[in-house]
Amino acid sequence: MALLLFNKPYGVLTRFSAQDDRPTLADYLSAPRFHPAGRLDHDSEGLLLLTDEGPLQARITDPKHAVEKVYWAQVEGTISPDALAKLERGVLLNDGITRPARARALREPTTLWPRDPPIRHRLSVPTDWLELRIQEGRNRQVRRMTAAVGLPTLRLIRVAIGPFSLDGLSPGASRPASALELREFLARLNPTSASGSNGRFAWRPQAPARSSGADRRSRDRLGRGPRR
Repeated sequence: MALLLFNKPYGVLTRFSAQDDRPTLADYLSAPRFHPAGRLDHDSEGLLLLTDEGPLQARITDPKHAVEKVYWAQVEGTISPDALAKLERGVLLNDGITRPARARALREPTTLWPRDPPIRHRLSVPTDWLELRIQEGRNRQVRRMTAAVGLPTLRLIRVAIGPFSLDGLSPGASRPASALELREFLARLNPTSASGSNGRFAWRPQAPARSSGADRRSRDRLGRGPRR
């Protein structure tokens, strides 16, 4: 049993098989026995977990294990306290109300790599950044949630899944989870060995929040750019 962490670049399909000459995981990884544990849309970036074990793949994606996923989203418009409150309470989408989430406004991250291609800016419309923590995995959920509160997503990066983060991974780079990381992760996924945890993870990536001096002093060390 093994787990692989991959920083998926923008435009890459979350599959190994070719489709319409678009880039896929096979262009970056030589891991024929591995399968993605969940998906990340082609127009989103960031952390993707892959495993060679079917039951582990199912446990990571099963909502009952409540594995927290952390996203940074650049949105069109100005984030208000009301919008954050709505995201945290849950918003009504066409497939039902989302579970309660955690949301906060961020200062523009300085540790992220430039997107290729860059987002389209409208000079007359401001943009803002937010962090959203969810325990679901619906199709294009984060984009639909931000749109529902009047903040269309322009750029979306998944920076963490459970205890795993993008720390040290540039776009297109990967690394295997260590034996200790995998053992601890499995213990947290197993409710019989993670008594009282209810599958929730205490680990929290730090991000440049606007709201407090303590948050402003913390910066996540993400990959600084694509490898040439």
